Amino acid sequence: MGHREDLLAGARRCLEERGYARTTARDLVAASGTNLASIGYHFGSKDALLVAAMTELFDEWAVQVRDAALDAAPAGSDPLTLLIASWGAMVEVCTRHRGLSLAYSEAVAFARHQPALQAQLATIYQRSRVKVAEMIKKELPTLSDPHAAALASFEIAACDGLVVQWLMDPEGMPSGDELVAAFNAALLALSRA
Repeated sequence: MGHREDLLAGARRCLEERGYARTTARDLVAASGTNLASIGYHFGSKDALLVAAMTELFDEWAVQVRDAALDAAPAGSDPLTLLIASWGAMVEVCTRHRGLSLAYSEAVAFARHQPALQAQLATIYQRSRVKVAEMIKKELPTLSDPHAAALASFEIAACDGLVVQWLMDPEGMPSGDELVAAFNAALLALSRA
């Protein structure tokens, strides 16, 4: 593995273990077995390295959420059923990656005062919308591209909200199964109204 890959692997560990706010450049060097100059050479800054590591992790998360949602929803499910199942899957994935959820929340808070970081996080959202829309189109090929893109944005917004609630009040957060059951009950009630 080269220095770039070592830095990314070290950054992933630091994000999970220390969070975004408490990870220093020296922590990244120690975790990666590289040197301070390699951060600047490969990524330009500590923040850019951390965001690159978060990008990799979020790409993996999206696949994990999709797979968990597909496992939870019956084959041939309609878009709403898949969407609701993905919310439950997000809660499950967050549980496995609590450290990254916290690190991301910290980065979002810092971004307001750091335009470069905000731009990098905006890029994560742009990439995530495209990737999630592609996943949606794969499962629902008859859905138009604009509808898939809008559904991807809604999905990401719902998942972000669930993550924040889960981080602030994990005991009060409904399980994935409870979310699915509640939405199904609400839809049934609406269809009868």
